[in-house]
Amino acid sequence: MQKVVHFEIPADDVERAKNFYGSIFGWELQTVPMGEGGEYTSVKTTAVDEQTQMPTDPGAINGGMFQRDEQTPSAPVITIDVEGIDDALKQVEDQGGSTVIPRTPIPGMGAFAYFKDPEGNVLGLWESTP
Repeated sequence: MQKVVHFEIPADDVERAKNFYGSIFGWELQTVPMGEGGEYTSVKTTAVDEQTQMPTDPGAINGGMFQRDEQTPSAPVITIDVEGIDDALKQVEDQGGSTVIPRTPIPGMGAFAYFKDPEGNVLGLWESTP
């Protein structure tokens, strides 16, 4: 069984969203630069193992936040851990879904992709670097 391992929240105003979620839920939010001038905000909702950066509480997940634009999902996204993104995307397409963003590597961490299910929902896939 493949589990949900991450969530993402798109925002029109990332600073406003950071203040909102941080003040209400006490989440730790850290914005880091990404390639091509973009930024990504990591969202820590639970303690993590310092070695693996994985949540220490069973069933808990952490997430991220990004600037909403015409190329990113417009609604929150849940991300599912898979062994191989390319194989998962093939299965998605075989079952009536479609690829939104193909396999995209994140050096030293893994890769992600977005897909749309037959109901029109956009979800994410995550493949960890071995």
